Amino acid sequence: MDHVEFTKEMKKDYTILAPNMLPIHFKLFENLFLAEGYHVEILQTRGRRIVDEGLKYVHNDTCYPALLTIGQMMDALHSGKYDLNKTALIITQTGGGCRASNYIHLLRKALEKDGLSHIPVISLNMSGLEKNSGFKLTLPLLRKALGVLAYGDLLMLLHNQTRPYEAREGASREVVDRWIEKLTAMFGEGRGYSAKEIEKYSFEIAEDFANVPVTGEKKVRVGVVGEIYVKYSPIGNNDLEEFLFRQGCETMVPGLTGFMLFKVDNRLEDIKLYGGNPAKFEVVKVLFDYLVGIERHILRAVEHGNTVTNRFTVPSSYAHLKQLIHGVIGYGCKMGEGWLLTAEMMELIENGYPNIICAQPFGCLPNHIVGKGMIRNLKNLYPRSNIVPIDYDPGATQVNQENRIKLMLAVARENMEAGEEKAG
Repeated sequence: MDHVEFTKEMKKDYTILAPNMLPIHFKLFENLFLAEGYHVEILQTRGRRIVDEGLKYVHNDTCYPALLTIGQMMDALHSGKYDLNKTALIITQTGGGCRASNYIHLLRKALEKDGLSHIPVISLNMSGLEKNSGFKLTLPLLRKALGVLAYGDLLMLLHNQTRPYEAREGASREVVDRWIEKLTAMFGEGRGYSAKEIEKYSFEIAEDFANVPVTGEKKVRVGVVGEIYVKYSPIGNNDLEEFLFRQGCETMVPGLTGFMLFKVDNRLEDIKLYGGNPAKFEVVKVLFDYLVGIERHILRAVEHGNTVTNRFTVPSSYAHLKQLIHGVIGYGCKMGEGWLLTAEMMELIENGYPNIICAQPFGCLPNHIVGKGMIRNLKNLYPRSNIVPIDYDPGATQVNQENRIKLMLAVARENMEAGEEKAG
């Protein structure tokens, strides 16, 4: 099917709608694109109607994240809120073997079914799969986006490590909102993206979280891994982080930087294994090294926060994750989240988060292999690990999912109490 191009003229007055995934990150990305002259709106709609809308256009055996993202966008188009002759949609396109590569084609098929095929769908990709004269992922824009990635990961990480212990309810969220506002103002002035600025402001963010008054209680620590959309999206995982907070847990969700490093590293590995253009290898290597620098800023900021109050857990580097899985799972397992998902579980256990939820869309083959399929191996390696796989799909009930998580948490509390008794 030929796609409708998003032209330079459209950039002036079109609203570009995008599905939500990471609430903190995507708010920053929305503000970044607004500063670049794009009228982007990250959709905030929630509820069962998103699933029902998706089911009208996407078969229920198709990837659950496709159903939700398409459902959210089609629901927005039907809301009456937007001029359908001045609206465009944007969605990522990986170009790999994962079904995510096909979301854009399913979306266009849904638009055609509804007589809305005139609406442009922008492919956000780094592979040159599709191009639009009105939307270009230029090097300056990419550099700015990677800066936003660092801020988003840091805010998410420190918020999750502070909120369960805050002495005054809402204090941690106030830090997040204050920094989103401050960073947005800087984006509008073209500031906040350089390496020095990222380091400076990341240190200040860590200090602000470190200065939030906290209680001294001990909580069950839970890690969340899985397919990227249901791992992060409150719609995709039925507000999992909020549920765990209400259950009295501290949650660790690995950031997006590691996933980006994994995807770029795969390009390097492919060229090493199968050959390719040496010039392309060098270009990809520059991007990989830049991402390593972004990761370094995040880790150093958390370490800096610990100079103020020694209570933050510093995540491991991508290099350490890659070393961790040596002899456990092959580097050739790179479809979807690939070996990184297994490595994230190992790193969480190593860093004191032995209770893990592996969130996956039902029927997501890569994640059933590198997630659910590796649990027995990890149990053998880490006898005190407590891992539960949770499937998400249109027919799965939230009550059943939460009950399975509660059983895992019951074991976690028993293990924590047994550990305290042994220590005492």
